[in-house]
Amino acid sequence: MRRQPERLTDVERKGLDELCERNPALATTVEYARRLALMVRDRRSEHLALYVWIADVRLDGQRELRTLANRMRRDHAAIQAALTTTYTSGAVEGNITRIKLLKRQMYGRANFDLLRRRILLSP
Repeated sequence: MRRQPERLTDVERKGLDELCERNPALATTVEYARRLALMVRDRRSEHLALYVWIADVRLDGQRELRTLANRMRRDHAAIQAALTTTYTSGAVEGNITRIKLLKRQMYGRANFDLLRRRILLSP
């Protein structure tokens, strides 16, 4: 579940608790996922928090989580920068998506000059 634990309905919480009781590995995975989500959502930038999470997962997490932790350890600088900086590439990504949409709509119908004009004049 992608929602915060406190925002789950009673039925969802009960279902998740039952699944976790039946499968201890799932309970462990859910706990690691919640810790990571909390770190990302709250943009906790404590330098050691990410290292602690990675170390915990590498010690007793599932194989898939260990693979994720190993890759996160390799990309630690980028992840730490994402957690500590307030800058985002959202506006740029939005423009790229808009331009790709216009390009797909005009494919085979017009030349580059008309595409350029449409990109520059569209909101």
